[in-house]
Amino acid sequence: MDRAKDDKYYLEKVITDIKYLIRVTKDVSKEELEDNETLLDSVMFRFIQISENLKRVSDDLRENNPNIPWHQVIGLRNKIVHKYGKIDLTIIYDVLKHNLDNLYKELKLLVL
Repeated sequence: MDRAKDDKYYLEKVITDIKYLIRVTKDVSKEELEDNETLLDSVMFRFIQISENLKRVSDDLRENNPNIPWHQVIGLRNKIVHKYGKIDLTIIYDVLKHNLDNLYKELKLLVL
């Protein structure tokens, strides 16, 4: 039987993707990310997946958790998809290094 696709389901998928991104980019420099096409593609794909899954959480959940930058995280997908060859990798790298840990912690609290 398929699991119900509720807020917890989508949040758990996002948390899994964030955990992956944190793990595989932990010791990666911006230059290494830029030079490693496979890693960069994987990172971009995971960001797209995160955005897509966060779009599916309920409005109530988003409204009740204004501390989470829903709009920015969801909007990152459009930047990646529509400007993939031109996206500023400094933004992607900064998100990886400065924002993912906090987002991970905030989302983990929602699924407990």
